[in-house]
Amino acid sequence: MASAGHNRPIIKRKKVINEAGHHGGAWKVAYADFVTAMMAFFMLMWLLNATTEDQRKGIADYFNPTIPIFRVSGGGDGATRGESIIAQEDKAESGQRGEPDPERDPEAALRQAGSGASPFWQQASGADALEEVETLLKATGGESAAADRLLRHIRTRVTDEGLIVEIFDLPDSALFAPGSATPEPILEDLAAMLSDVFAIVSNNLAIAGHTAARPIVVADNPVWQLSAERADAMRLLMKGAGFAPARLSRIAGHADRAPADPDPMAPRNNRLELTLLRNGR
Repeated sequence: MASAGHNRPIIKRKKVINEAGHHGGAWKVAYADFVTAMMAFFMLMWLLNATTEDQRKGIADYFNPTIPIFRVSGGGDGATRGESIIAQEDKAESGQRGEPDPERDPEAALRQAGSGASPFWQQASGADALEEVETLLKATGGESAAADRLLRHIRTRVTDEGLIVEIFDLPDSALFAPGSATPEPILEDLAAMLSDVFAIVSNNLAIAGHTAARPIVVADNPVWQLSAERADAMRLLMKGAGFAPARLSRIAGHADRAPADPDPMAPRNNRLELTLLRNGR
């Protein structure tokens, strides 16, 4: 009996796995694509809400490979719009002449402004037009000794009122004869240059005179009248240089009440401020 029990056959059950319900991993790929698309969508919505118009334009330009390089372009496709990349050269093939760049050729730009032509930047409005005037003034430096001699008297700044072009005395070069409103030759040259530059825009002009303080306090301080007379003298110089009188908005004398230099008697405080007013000012 014992041997019969040991010889009993052993039965093994094989486990059968049913794979009928398994569909592979394709759904995972589709789900990953959906999540990626949703992340991109929400990132786009965040960028639209968190950036300014200028920033959005910069982002769009970065991803746009066909943005024009120059404002003056032809009708062709591609980055150069069918024109030569040398925008300043004559374009005989298209019947068009390149406009002078105020940074590369300020003298040509000034000649065109004085001739009454309409450079491409004249079509700009508001702050863009004032920035072009400021750029032209700064770009004139280094072209000649005469230009450098004039520009060392000039500082520019943009304010809420407009573009302020400040011209002032230097220790070795004054704008007016001492204690008077008689212009020196340097001021006549400055008036002629500024009149040409201001011709590229149509903004009105305001002129303000400032003087340095006197070392002795007197009952009837002449600096009030002197600052106003100097502003009026500049008006006459601008008019004589071709600046349209109708564009003059006002003249004023501020005496020594708004010094540019902490030392009230410094020559730097003898100055004129010519303000190209923003539209509506």
